[in-house]
Amino acid sequence: MTPRLAAIAGPLKGTTFILTDDENTIGRESANRICLSDPSVSRRHSIIKREGELFKIRDLDSLNGTFVNDVPVKERYLEHGDRLRIGDYSFSFLLREGDPPSGSSTVLLEEDPITTGVNTLQVRIEDAFHLMARDLSALMKISTTINSVRGLDALQRRILELIFEVVPAERGAILLTDGDNFNEFSSIFGLDRREGPNRAVHVSHTITQRVLNEGISFLSNEVQQSENLTTAESLISSKIQALLCVPIMLFDKPLGVIFLYSSDPVARFDKDQLQLVTAIAGIAAVALENARHIEWLESENQRLQDDIQIEHNMIGESQRMREVYQFIARVAPTTSTVLITGESGTGKELIARAIHLNSPRKNKSFVAVNCAALTETLLESELFGHEKGAFTGAIAQKKGKLEIADGGTLFLDEVGEMPLQLQAKLLRVLQEREFERVGGTRTLHVDIRLIAATNKDLEEAIRQGTFRQDLYYRLNVVLLSMPPLRERRDDIPLLANYFVQRYSDKCNRKVRGISTEARARLTNYDWPGNVRELENAIERAVVLGTTDMLLPEDLPEAALETALPVTGVGVANYHEAVTEAKRQLILKAMEQAGGNYTEAAKLLGVHPNYLHRLIRNMNLKTELKSSKQ
Repeated sequence: MTPRLAAIAGPLKGTTFILTDDENTIGRESANRICLSDPSVSRRHSIIKREGELFKIRDLDSLNGTFVNDVPVKERYLEHGDRLRIGDYSFSFLLREGDPPSGSSTVLLEEDPITTGVNTLQVRIEDAFHLMARDLSALMKISTTINSVRGLDALQRRILELIFEVVPAERGAILLTDGDNFNEFSSIFGLDRREGPNRAVHVSHTITQRVLNEGISFLSNEVQQSENLTTAESLISSKIQALLCVPIMLFDKPLGVIFLYSSDPVARFDKDQLQLVTAIAGIAAVALENARHIEWLESENQRLQDDIQIEHNMIGESQRMREVYQFIARVAPTTSTVLITGESGTGKELIARAIHLNSPRKNKSFVAVNCAALTETLLESELFGHEKGAFTGAIAQKKGKLEIADGGTLFLDEVGEMPLQLQAKLLRVLQEREFERVGGTRTLHVDIRLIAATNKDLEEAIRQGTFRQDLYYRLNVVLLSMPPLRERRDDIPLLANYFVQRYSDKCNRKVRGISTEARARLTNYDWPGNVRELENAIERAVVLGTTDMLLPEDLPEAALETALPVTGVGVANYHEAVTEAKRQLILKAMEQAGGNYTEAAKLLGVHPNYLHRLIRNMNLKTELKSSKQ
């Protein structure tokens, strides 16, 4: 086991860092174990430390956060294959050797100056196909075989194996270009005739560049004797005697090269073999491009699937959120009805989706209905469906959400707003799992799991007669109370970093992170609108901000009203002074109004509700009480 970080994107792409058993600090300072010299990285950004058999990454209060699989984390145990994002750098955490195996030899691309007067044979692709009749059997075998191979590595291996059957090459490689950039290759696959991928394949970078740029094939049987090739140190040191390199052309555009060579002194490549390999390259070009495109589509599809999954993941590592995750793990495999309570914006629907995605019903439909968004008549039709002619405007039969959710999960959001008449019909569905469409007489049976959510106190609603007690007991089989954001403040920086990344990408505006002062404001604010309010605040800050860091002045005024201890010099002093001025104005107005909120609001020229909010945010109730005494 050799734990390591492999850079997969960013300035260090292709670099690998071996992780030690000691602390592996990551940051901009040169003293870090892994130094990333970039302004997107904090001086001491994060640390990876071994704990027993596991490795844990911990964010060191960096400005723009540490992301694991595109989710901001404070601490997280790493698993093999996890994607780490630190600033503009992306890494893959690798714990196992040789994963993923490609079946390719190590290909060593080496720079060698080669003069133009070298004794070589050069053939253009259009001259190669006249030999197809003589070598028809070999070409037919290659043509039929390569079209039945799936996967780019497997295809490249099979092409080289088939070439070895007709050409006396000891080793070969297929190199595919990265678009129009001939200096970089997006795919390199090497193979030894006898030892397979276990022996390195040496490739001259200069020769491949010449073949790509000129679009011609290259052959030399006098590599060691040629005076013009003696400057090619890699060819000489590898004792290469015969060399053949042909371009892979697709629509007159170089796609890559096939590079073959032999170290056997008696081995020779002739013109016929050169033309045959050139023809093979022409036949294989479409298959190689299709295989590469399919792999790209599959990886893009997986990325999109991951993004979809991330949309429905909860962000948070506080103790309260760990309890929520444990609840989901216990409840998801069952079919029990779940009632989720909590303030608006705490993520109740995300919980419902997470329960569905981790349940045996995950391949069936997840159907969400907002009971507060529709009138009683529309809600009934939406839930139960209707028959043609059931009411004015019912011009055709319509399936309801209950039918659509058959076999899956039905999520009723704001169930406390459901009218009493519909509550009775829903009770029957929960008891019997059957119902009739509006205007229908045929009984329909469904297999659904019900998850309901509300921000109302249903027990109080029962006392007021607006919610049925028997339905409440049917819904309240398993209860989860979502914590408000103010009760899990440790998660606020993680959520803020996630939303910064999300909206900076969406708005096409580069934002490196959140300043220390702004982060303190975010953490100390109570967020009565919870995660939804925080998300809106970050989106607003990203859109209206003018620097590459989110500053306190980019935040909503409500977040700036929260009292903070006076800090050092800088921008924070301005906001502290503004907050202190507001405090003094409010205290003076309340004193003049004799403690009457309405009169004080008139003196200040604000709405009484706004004054109440200011007093609450600034924690002035204690001072007002003491002034009365």
